Amino acid sequence: MSHEKYLGVGIVGTGWVSSEHIRAFEHNPFTSVSAICSREKARGCAKAAAMGLHDCTVYDDYEEMLKDTRVQIVSIATPHHLHAQQGTLAAQAGKHILLEKPMALDWPSLQALVKAVQQAGVKTVVSFVLRWNPLFQVIRSILAQGTLGDLFYAEVDYLHGIGPWYPQYPWNITKAMGGSSLLTAGCHAVDGLRWFLQREAVEVYTMANFSKNNPLKYEYEPNSVTLVRFADGVMAKVASSVECAMPYVFDIKLLGEQGTLRNNQIFTRQWQGQTGWATIPTILPDSGDVSHHPFIGEIDHLVECIRTNTESHVNVADAYKTHEICLAAQLSAASKQPVMLPLKGS
Repeated sequence: MSHEKYLGVGIVGTGWVSSEHIRAFEHNPFTSVSAICSREKARGCAKAAAMGLHDCTVYDDYEEMLKDTRVQIVSIATPHHLHAQQGTLAAQAGKHILLEKPMALDWPSLQALVKAVQQAGVKTVVSFVLRWNPLFQVIRSILAQGTLGDLFYAEVDYLHGIGPWYPQYPWNITKAMGGSSLLTAGCHAVDGLRWFLQREAVEVYTMANFSKNNPLKYEYEPNSVTLVRFADGVMAKVASSVECAMPYVFDIKLLGEQGTLRNNQIFTRQWQGQTGWATIPTILPDSGDVSHHPFIGEIDHLVECIRTNTESHVNVADAYKTHEICLAAQLSAASKQPVMLPLKGS
């Protein structure tokens, strides 16, 4: 099999996460970065130079980059509020898409994006990159083996104080660009629930609040607790806080009829003689640093989907269901009432 690079990639955005996208695409034997787009051309040129990209066209007009015939994949790593429109335009231009989460901040733009991708038939991956984290992969294997038995309850919590020390903080605190605690970051936990449970959610109930003094000046409630009921009666909880004063925590608890998992610890009735928690040595999702995230696995997966004409398990159609829960949570928090799924109009 030839290892010639033949899929050109256009990177949109020059922030923190774009560097990891570039590294992963340059690592893949079938892709190379052909273009970078930034609102300020100087920033695009600086990013290309910093990443050692010598055959890379720099654009300050996104739609002009979409016309570039060397670009077959568009990697969208811009602030949240731009994702849906940029993804829609990329699909309409016939480009395959790597789209950072959240893929939309509101219902109409989410619907428009899903429709554009369906009509174009392009391959997509929405960057719920923790699906490639080694602990996530271990958990999926444990569940497939039936070690926990039938699950009846799950918790996945995202607790990450995002303050002035974090690169996206200046725009993340705004409602127009951050959205909600779940949309801006906690959606990783919602997606984890879905990935582990493999069930359809039917009801969402959310409470959200500000801390007393809101020291980080968030425009939306930075803390939320979301309860989710699934079609077969399984219940779950996601706590999300982006103003907590603590080190980053991504907690996972899965309770089954035969055993329980707490992050990388497991207890099961199926292992006779077990008297305490068994610890699995693996890499945990325990950092908010994007360089810790397994982008190489995610991007290798996208490229393989394109090359073999197969759909990803985390394409726009699948990620829609994660975002639907997040948007339902916003509605529930505002109305103080449960919200049934699917959302009206879906």
